[in-house]
Amino acid sequence: MSNHFHLIWQMMGEHKKANVQRDFLKYTSQQILKAMKTEKSKLLDELLVNAKDRRYQVWERNSLGVPLWKPEVFDQKLDYIHNNPVKAGFCQYPADYKYSSARFFEKYEKDWVFLTQHEGREHHACCCGRSLCLRATPTRAGGICSIN
Repeated sequence: MSNHFHLIWQMMGEHKKANVQRDFLKYTSQQILKAMKTEKSKLLDELLVNAKDRRYQVWERNSLGVPLWKPEVFDQKLDYIHNNPVKAGFCQYPADYKYSSARFFEKYEKDWVFLTQHEGREHHACCCGRSLCLRATPTRAGGICSIN
């Protein structure tokens, strides 16, 4: 997507959602700004805010986070995320979009080292029309969907 991303992440250990989200957004914004400065990107000016606590603003202040406690909600959000580039006209099939985890789930291509199978979920052959999809096992889904 050109101006936002969707992410499903799972809390591990004793980490708190607010801390993980804050650190993730801080780290990614620093990396984005570093790359933009190095490349002398003209888009850098669009992020200029000159606020008291920051010169640039990469992410919206209050990104949307939705708890994914039920397998049905997890599946709905994952399908939405995978189909978003198709709806936007970037590709014909979710797994064709270079930046989508659909490649991992449907083609077993692991382009991103941080992608893993969600706890309590497994690949299976499916009769729903997709070559592969995810089906919940009896454990709770328990992820967080962050939409910016």
